[in-house]
Amino acid sequence: MNNTDTASTKTTQTSEDKLSWVYLINLVFYLIPIIVGNMQIWEIGVSLLTLIPFVYCYFWAYRSPRDKAHIPILAMIALGILITPINTGSLSLFTFAGFFIGFYYPLKTATFCFFALVAALGALNLYIGIEHYYFVTYGSLLIAGVGLFGIAERKRVEAKCREQQSQSEISQLAAMLERERIARDLHDIMGHNLSSISLKAELAQKLLDKNQQIQAQEQLKELNQIARESLSQIRQTVSGYKHKGLTSSVMLLCQTLRDKGLSVSLEGDVPQLNSKVETQIILSLTELCNNIIRHSQADLCSICFSESATDITLEVIDNGKLKQLTEGNGLNGIRERLAEFQGRLDYDLTQECRFSIILPKQGNLIE
Repeated sequence: MNNTDTASTKTTQTSEDKLSWVYLINLVFYLIPIIVGNMQIWEIGVSLLTLIPFVYCYFWAYRSPRDKAHIPILAMIALGILITPINTGSLSLFTFAGFFIGFYYPLKTATFCFFALVAALGALNLYIGIEHYYFVTYGSLLIAGVGLFGIAERKRVEAKCREQQSQSEISQLAAMLERERIARDLHDIMGHNLSSISLKAELAQKLLDKNQQIQAQEQLKELNQIARESLSQIRQTVSGYKHKGLTSSVMLLCQTLRDKGLSVSLEGDVPQLNSKVETQIILSLTELCNNIIRHSQADLCSICFSESATDITLEVIDNGKLKQLTEGNGLNGIRERLAEFQGRLDYDLTQECRFSIILPKQGNLIE
């Protein structure tokens, strides 16, 4: 359980504890015979003292686990039986026991317990010698009514627990998806940037070996710039990836490929996409270009944009020697990105390496 769940549980428990004090207002019926009856002083004293262990048992029952709730419930019933000969307002105590019976036990068990409790009231009625059966009649109705309320309260609490569990699962799922997004974005971004850093460092070393210090310094400056941009992109990825736009990003990718020694051409007009789609396209193109640098052994590459009446197509084509492909995290990540927009990734390795991103023109795809 995370900190949010713990705080939510504590808040819920505090709210329920406040309600538990409110329910004790029903003890006013226990006090009526004391106020309006002709009870002796010692009877009043015993009646009031009985409230102390009863309230203790009440909160004991309120916070007990289900398998141990019978102990405080039986204690409340015992207190009610003992005080009844002195104060017939004890019916109030029996109704509290009825509530907890309905709250903790299934309907069949609770119904049996209700009948047993009514039978106990009947026995008390005979023992005390009350001429009329109002004690049993009122008691039965009160126990049944409050017991049903206990059943309803149990269902409410169970529904609330299920809702909290569902919210917790949703939060955990959202956190999991966010972690996957960050991991996927870092893989795409840093794979490309680290390749660029390695390339720049290699070029700088070769230039230094040839005593071409000015050119080497230029490469080191660019390496420093790439490192700074990498740090910025990592921060942006964690807080929600932000980019410089598809056109600018494509130009940077082309320059990176050229630095690697490839001849690069850019064909077609870069489409105007909304920021969310554009972000995913940039990351996808970055992954495809990174794969060319690492795996293709190509010296020619084209990035092509085209549109039809129904689709926008982005193609990355190279003359690499790749004849078969085992999809890894990179390509799987691209498919996951595109699936959100009903897009897809196709590739053809027959004559050249051709990777195609197809986006349907629907929804809020275009800016």
